[in-house]
Amino acid sequence: MKSDNISYNFPFSHIYVEKQAADHPLTKEILSRFKKSVVIPIDHYKDVFNRTHQDFELQKTAPALILAKNEGASVFAGSPVCQDFGNDHFYYTSCARGCIFNCEYCFLRGMYGSGNVVIFVNLEDIFTEVDMMCRQHHMYLCVSYDTDLIALESLTGFVSKWSSFTESHDDLTIEIRTKSFRKDIYDICKPCPRTIFAYTLSPQEVIDRYEQKTASLSDRLEAAAYAISKGFPVRLCFDPVIYFRGWQDAYAALIHEVAEKIDLSKVKDVSVGSFRIPAEYMKPLRKSFPSSSICQFPYENRNGVFQYPEAQQREMENTLVTLLQSLISKDRIYRAEF
Repeated sequence: MKSDNISYNFPFSHIYVEKQAADHPLTKEILSRFKKSVVIPIDHYKDVFNRTHQDFELQKTAPALILAKNEGASVFAGSPVCQDFGNDHFYYTSCARGCIFNCEYCFLRGMYGSGNVVIFVNLEDIFTEVDMMCRQHHMYLCVSYDTDLIALESLTGFVSKWSSFTESHDDLTIEIRTKSFRKDIYDICKPCPRTIFAYTLSPQEVIDRYEQKTASLSDRLEAAAYAISKGFPVRLCFDPVIYFRGWQDAYAALIHEVAEKIDLSKVKDVSVGSFRIPAEYMKPLRKSFPSSSICQFPYENRNGVFQYPEAQQREMENTLVTLLQSLISKDRIYRAEF
């Protein structure tokens, strides 16, 4: 259905370029591929990306690209609403902000409020910061936190660069999370036990309704299976689990399909977590989606995080964990706890 050699048809008719990023080699490479785009010089990416009164949904119909340099610290402590998989030193970094996908429940809507995409071209400076931190202790680093790096690989090459960097740093483990169908990345990169490719898996009903522009479930599973066959560590993420009428049957069918298409004995681990979002990010989502069953759900605010009521959350997560325990050892199932 899709070619592994596809060059994504990025709809960037307008590209904003920070003056300090204009001479960077990656900036020049990207601009050379978008010769028909309108290039607009700017002083700082926040002048565009963080401006007030943006229309997220309108921007998503034709997002702009912003090329910038990331200044100052670029590595931050991991969010408590995210899983650390037992790692004491859990961090994230943003090589890009904004996503070419358009998931209705995405925290990026509330965090940034922009449908545009920022690429920080100076990846080498992030590498320098990470290198210094690795000398102090082992790091577990999520590098695809504010975007889907695999979906942007044709544009940036960042996944390949992170893969090579991690291979040469024994005290670094990275996670690259994705909802993409791409398989060609596994023919480009070399497997490393400390570079984990994590696939977010949802029932097709959830993908169709809430995860616009993302790969289908079958395509994600095909990509994950291919990665495993090539020797890459793969994590399967049943996170976020979404409540909807018939969710029990849908998630049971999901896990059945996963077991049919993935050799679970070769999966590194799996994660389970119901939908949750920092309370301050939900307000703009509710404003944008007044009829959304996800955004308008009567969540409980527990410790500043909107979550399903405890009994409902426990039922949903217990159901998935029980189904998974018949297929994969308990010690390889991680459950969101915060």
